[in-house]
Amino acid sequence: MRILHVDSSILGPDSVTRQLTARTVAAWRAAHPGAEVDYLDLAAEPPAHFTADALAFKLGLDAATLTEAHRRENAVTERYLQQFLAADVVVVGAPLYNFSIPTQLKAWIDRLAQPGRTFRYTAEGPQGLAGGKTVIVVSGRGGVYSSSERGRALEHQESYLQAMFGFFGITDVRFVRAEGVAMGPQARAQALAQGEAAIAQTLAAEPAEAAA
Repeated sequence: MRILHVDSSILGPDSVTRQLTARTVAAWRAAHPGAEVDYLDLAAEPPAHFTADALAFKLGLDAATLTEAHRRENAVTERYLQQFLAADVVVVGAPLYNFSIPTQLKAWIDRLAQPGRTFRYTAEGPQGLAGGKTVIVVSGRGGVYSSSERGRALEHQESYLQAMFGFFGITDVRFVRAEGVAMGPQARAQALAQGEAAIAQTLAAEPAEAAA
């Protein structure tokens, strides 16, 4: 088994999602001895935002027209794609920033969305090409959004990631959620405890590769 561990929080050791992604990966390694882990810190090494240069290979431009900037950006995209596609389990730390996800995490996903690699368009509509893996989203939230209609309407974090990974053909998307972490020490401790319980739940079902 190969695990891809992705962090995106800008808060370093104070980050709840970083704590919980580390514990999630440790739990999966304990349950699956011999699992190999690749680590990607999108805050320490943020990918550039998606640009016209990065888009060139998506457009299928003739090789003779590709510039050095096109090739350089494609090399970055290719590195992320190969790492993602090789993983059996992907653990993604995704804090809620301004009702959505960190821009560096969005930039990484923009690189992954490559026609012919993670999806394709058919006469029946889009088809995901990156299925057969498990994605565990570790979601951190300062407030509580899951328990009210207004909160759910404001949230474009878990819903976005569910949609994007589903677009890539991944049907096994699980969530480890810690919310209310900015609502005082007691609420933070309770949120971490809920996250720990959710980690155990992610291990309850076999990963996608084992179930196939």
